[in-house]
Amino acid sequence: MSIHQQWLIPHWPGLPANIGVMSTTRRGGVSPAPYDDGMGGGGLNLGTHVGDQPHNVARNRDILRAQLPNEPVWLSQVHGTAVVNLAEVRAQQVPEADACLTTIPGKVCTIMTADCLPVLFCDEEGKTVGAAHAGWRGLASGVLENTVEAMRAAGAGELMAWMGPAIGQYQFEVGPEVRQAFLQGALDASGVRHVEAAFSAIDGKPGKFLADIYGLARYLLHRAGVRQVHGGEFCTVSNSGRFYSYRRDGVTGRQATLIWIK
Repeated sequence: MSIHQQWLIPHWPGLPANIGVMSTTRRGGVSPAPYDDGMGGGGLNLGTHVGDQPHNVARNRDILRAQLPNEPVWLSQVHGTAVVNLAEVRAQQVPEADACLTTIPGKVCTIMTADCLPVLFCDEEGKTVGAAHAGWRGLASGVLENTVEAMRAAGAGELMAWMGPAIGQYQFEVGPEVRQAFLQGALDASGVRHVEAAFSAIDGKPGKFLADIYGLARYLLHRAGVRQVHGGEFCTVSNSGRFYSYRRDGVTGRQATLIWIK
């Protein structure tokens, strides 16, 4: 993983040379506290819906835009499972969806997060890319599987994935309803074992668990036929000087994870 002041560039083995990919951090922008960089400087908040001043967000998006081939396509994310093909998105349109894909060079698939899991996809030939927003609700409801299915329908070959910065397994405390949501979709005994392994009971807190969102996503991706899965080494909650975290701070900014065909 290469980490610059502002940008996190994935170490993604096998990624085709014609694919661009990056995640932003909270560093290198103009937003003041509580959207700052955590170290006394301006923050690179990209979210228009979190209370930051619109002119700050616009400037931060300009800073990001300078690193990209075109304006990123922003989604209205609702913790659902809808997938949009960017070929069908008009300029300035903000579609309601939690995943997107494209086969068009220069179109930038973009996911915003502040603890939820961003997952990027690419096929081995570098002809189709996609991105998904996977909070636990979307993850349990099939957003990753829907993205894989939509990409294959668009002509994607063998797929690979990279999991971006999200809440780590030692910070993600959940109730029994979250564990049950994944167990209901486990399908068979093997799936139940994988799901159960991703939840650790918390001593002294009956009915509470620590959930490994990376482990759950890796299991669901493998079940969907995605064999090459990379990333998953960051925790947004624990890294206050690098990432925004809703669970840690409540009022906070949003970072973005992006992929495009050059």
